[in-house]
Amino acid sequence: MKKLIAALALAGCSAAFAQGYPSKPITFVIPFAAGGDSDLSGRNVAAHASKYLNNQPIVSVNRTGASGAIGAMAVKNAAPDGYTLLVARIATHAILPALDSKLQYKWNEFTMLSLIELNPYVCFVKSDSPYANARDLVEAIRRSPGKLNFSTAGPGTSQNMAAQYFMTLAGLTKDHAVGIHYKGGGEVTSAVLGGQVQFACNNAPTVIGQVKAGALRPLFVTPTRLAELPEAPSAAETGFPDMNKIVGWTALMGPPGLPREVVDRWTEVFAKLPQDPDWQKGNARIGGIAAIRSPAESEKFMREQYELYNGLITTLGIRQ
Repeated sequence: MKKLIAALALAGCSAAFAQGYPSKPITFVIPFAAGGDSDLSGRNVAAHASKYLNNQPIVSVNRTGASGAIGAMAVKNAAPDGYTLLVARIATHAILPALDSKLQYKWNEFTMLSLIELNPYVCFVKSDSPYANARDLVEAIRRSPGKLNFSTAGPGTSQNMAAQYFMTLAGLTKDHAVGIHYKGGGEVTSAVLGGQVQFACNNAPTVIGQVKAGALRPLFVTPTRLAELPEAPSAAETGFPDMNKIVGWTALMGPPGLPREVVDRWTEVFAKLPQDPDWQKGNARIGGIAAIRSPAESEKFMREQYELYNGLITTLGIRQ
């Protein structure tokens, strides 16, 4: 009888917690600077999710530094009460955990809530390039090892990983083309425009305008054809279907040990957002492809992403 009473009391507390959560503002920790993909995506969710969460405000706070690790650690060490959540990115939960052997957290040491959206990638050359398509570029690299260059935002960035993975899928080695590292995604695109390098892969929003202006030629896009670039083939159409694994993405997660009631409440919220026209419009404005998934599906996706980059980083020999 005592066990039954205790179970009923626990169930009552859980129900009350679920009904009452949230009872105060929620903080979204964004581990990168304002204006980036994680910032835009997180703020878009914050702007429209609060109406489904007792109209409690969701405050977005940028905690930058160490390639996203500072913000990630702030959430990992936060109280597991659902009031401090992380707007995670591919860098914080796929590339960095694979790259940095001294990182103070593992990709799966968080409570997954949902994948939010995917960010398309484009591999491209300058519009007057002699390489009309991906196969032309591959053959040119193969004929002249070490002659062609590509731009990246650094060894451990998605821009570098994308170009390296493309060469791996084409049967080329890491030394067939030379990566030139720049300070950010904007400079990656500018280097192709200026002729300093021959090709690059980058987030679609940083490339689309220049393609439309006729300055850049897309070789392919991931994960599917884009309405903004109707003439650009998908990676699969060009014979590189595995390049579809190279996408940017944003997810929401909490500290380890987040209560089941909080997870369930956010699952309800994420079930409503795809039908919310305001969230849809905001997502479209930032170039995101809606990709909301269950916590289990989100964890599976992130595991696959971590394993992809862990294998690639091992092959390239760049683990720190």
